[in-house]
Amino acid sequence: MNQNILVRNNVRIFGEGDRPMLLAHGFGCDQNMWRFITPEFAANYKIILFDYVGSGKSDLQAYSPERYSELNGYVQDILEICESLALKDVIFVGHSVSGIVGILASIQAAHLFERLVLIGPSPCYINDLPNYFGGFERKDIEDLLDIMEKNYIGWANFLAPVIMKNADRPELTQELETSFCSTDPVIANHFARATFYSDNRDDLPKVTVPSLILQCAEDAIAPIEVGEYMHRHLPKSTLKFMKATGHCPHMSHPDEVIEQIKEYL
Repeated sequence: MNQNILVRNNVRIFGEGDRPMLLAHGFGCDQNMWRFITPEFAANYKIILFDYVGSGKSDLQAYSPERYSELNGYVQDILEICESLALKDVIFVGHSVSGIVGILASIQAAHLFERLVLIGPSPCYINDLPNYFGGFERKDIEDLLDIMEKNYIGWANFLAPVIMKNADRPELTQELETSFCSTDPVIANHFARATFYSDNRDDLPKVTVPSLILQCAEDAIAPIEVGEYMHRHLPKSTLKFMKATGHCPHMSHPDEVIEQIKEYL
């Protein structure tokens, strides 16, 4: 067991079961966002939580702009954690960009993974019409990253309610905004660029591990067209449309997410 990697990624392990369930947080978030989900699985699984380098309580000294300038740096975090803990037959649960990170990890090391659970994944955020609708024009993304560089707090303030979408739960929007604001702005900008400029559409057909796609209603980040595209191009995938709105159903509608994952597994 490589203790350095476990400290680097702030890895936390608990649960009564033997089957490993590795949960990977999305951009601007950390492992704490899974707290509404994990108690329901702890009796039957070995739960593994972590923070990507640069997020949460990870070791910021280990951050490298070169390594994390593209999603593959985050893929390596996942693979190194699996290797360090000698995991196999992993149930991988990835939120948002981590869905794609998990997909890329499974292409590199399919033998490690038994199932992928993808919550609001998107292989490409930028429209490529008429063939692909990602939800954003390139100019939208450029403007968003520009605001992020010039006024990070203002950017977090604007984006958190758009992502969370559940206006009746202001405490969740506040938590997401606080999470954004607690991330180093330079690191957050690198992660945002790696996320929003990524295009992994060509990787989808290479996946051999079965997957569940959880598609939310009214998701500004990963609209329904994206979930349908993922399902069409991802072999062995199951697509479930949820009643949950917004982009963080594991926080806003945990019961529905738990039910869908349990039913699938």
